[in-house]
Amino acid sequence: MESFSSKDMAMQAQKKILSHMANKSVVHMFIDDTSSEILDELYRVSKEYSGNRSEAQKVVKDLIKIAVKIGVLFRHNRFSPEELSLAQDFKKKLHQGAMTAISFYEVEFTFDKTVMSEILTGCRDLLLKLVVSHLKPKSHGRINHVFNHYSDPELLTQLYNPDGPFKPNLTKICTGLNRLLEEGTL
Repeated sequence: MESFSSKDMAMQAQKKILSHMANKSVVHMFIDDTSSEILDELYRVSKEYSGNRSEAQKVVKDLIKIAVKIGVLFRHNRFSPEELSLAQDFKKKLHQGAMTAISFYEVEFTFDKTVMSEILTGCRDLLLKLVVSHLKPKSHGRINHVFNHYSDPELLTQLYNPDGPFKPNLTKICTGLNRLLEEGTL
């Protein structure tokens, strides 16, 4: 018996089309201005840190693709109750990460690269569990790419260096995170 579902086909098409359109104009359709500003700063940090423009673009593009695909899955009610529980755990961990990032920024000399790296790694692991049966290995690779990049202790150390070149970027990132927390978005 052949199992065909137009709803499944439509969702797969949406995921495929949206993953090919992960550019700045499409981002504004799916991501609010504050999140877009944070992504811009993350791109600048990645570009400066890696010295590689295309790598920085790839990291942010992977981040956008994953966010859009998860949004499509959520909108189509593809997550089981257990997976929705995992999604809540991920959201809590992400919230904890944002609060920790802001705290490390606001209180000088409190930054701990191990703590920040472990939170980001925990987010990655929860997200991988959430999408394991929904997204292909290529998307799992994107999740690993994004979280491994931003949880790099050396990148985090340079980002939080009070006298470093990334201080203005960190200020904008934390301002944006604060706004998202106040709005209840994060």
